[in-house]
Amino acid sequence: MEVGVVGKPNVGKSTLFNALTLMDVPMAPYPFTTIHPNRGVSAVRTPCPHLGKGTPCTPGNARCIDGVRWVPVNLVDVPGLVPGAHEGKGLGHKFLDDLRAADGYLQVVDGSGATTAEGELAPAGSVDPSIEVEWLEEELVRWVAGILGRDFMKHARTAELEESEAEDFLHVRLTGLAIGVPAIATALRAAPIDRDKPSTWTEADRFQLARALLHAARPRLVAANKCDRSDAERLGQLASDVAPIPVVPTCAEAELTLRRAGRAGLVQYHPGDPGFSLSEPSRLNDAQRKALHEIEMIMKRFGSTGVQQALEQLVFGQLHQIVVFPVEDETHWTDSKGRVLPDAFLLPASSPVRQMAYKVHTELGENFIRAIDGRTHRALAADHPLENGAVVRIVARR
Repeated sequence: MEVGVVGKPNVGKSTLFNALTLMDVPMAPYPFTTIHPNRGVSAVRTPCPHLGKGTPCTPGNARCIDGVRWVPVNLVDVPGLVPGAHEGKGLGHKFLDDLRAADGYLQVVDGSGATTAEGELAPAGSVDPSIEVEWLEEELVRWVAGILGRDFMKHARTAELEESEAEDFLHVRLTGLAIGVPAIATALRAAPIDRDKPSTWTEADRFQLARALLHAARPRLVAANKCDRSDAERLGQLASDVAPIPVVPTCAEAELTLRRAGRAGLVQYHPGDPGFSLSEPSRLNDAQRKALHEIEMIMKRFGSTGVQQALEQLVFGQLHQIVVFPVEDETHWTDSKGRVLPDAFLLPASSPVRQMAYKVHTELGENFIRAIDGRTHRALAADHPLENGAVVRIVARR
């Protein structure tokens, strides 16, 4: 699972990325501070099953804090986008290539409307952030349509002669984008084209298909950053203008400050919480007290900094991911070393059990015999759909 953090320059992408990963990548109030993709690991929250088991867990890949499991998510912060990226403007071609592996996009915009298309500072409210959302989609559509259109007629006629299904034809054409057959099938139903005769698809048809493919395969959520410098009317208008793409108000600077203060032992704070408490007030200087008071006011206004919520709404709401827990002992929920619920993995909702086996290890998927539900102890077939929070043992040939 990889999420691309995208947006135009100077809207707080790297600040939000740093907050989610606690990596100190360069940040500055001028365009193109990021010139190479930054990669890191964040996490999303889910209840830990050990609470119902009554036995403490032994976290491996996903830490557990007060009964909340933090499941890893890979993030990539790409160079800022400017209009014309599909033509190579700014760092366009590199920007787009860095997004090939992303499952979805967290688009950061300046919710205060104070950043121009080129990333320059402007008076608050002078720039409509919904325009950023529109032209990011257009850049992505042109990018996908360009990939789809390379030697298109030649390959389309070959596919018709070989009587290939449209899904298979497009899957081959889009191999580099890792767009699966289910998403392609969804896009074909949405686009008004003759699926049996790709040679009749015009350039306009391919653009419509590219748009449908992006909607089906690359969900997007808008993080309206710098929300503390905006107002309810402006944020509400943004949400209305870009619907049905979800919008979450965020203050990445506040989140980053809290996470760093927590790491330094100055505050007690879990990402996503509606507030925080001071650990040792006597250690704070006047500037720190003032900054934390301002963050407290932001959290009272918005309910949180919004950063953790934005990531989780994208992962669980837009990408429809569930969390599963593989074990080797379905009775005690342990692995071969006796660790209780050591690992947690993200998978698309209703994934078959065999897909979970492949996620754990390729050999488990290839040698799959059956699975056993750790809650009901019933045997599960390879195609049995998984539910969120499933605890499952995989039985495989040795």
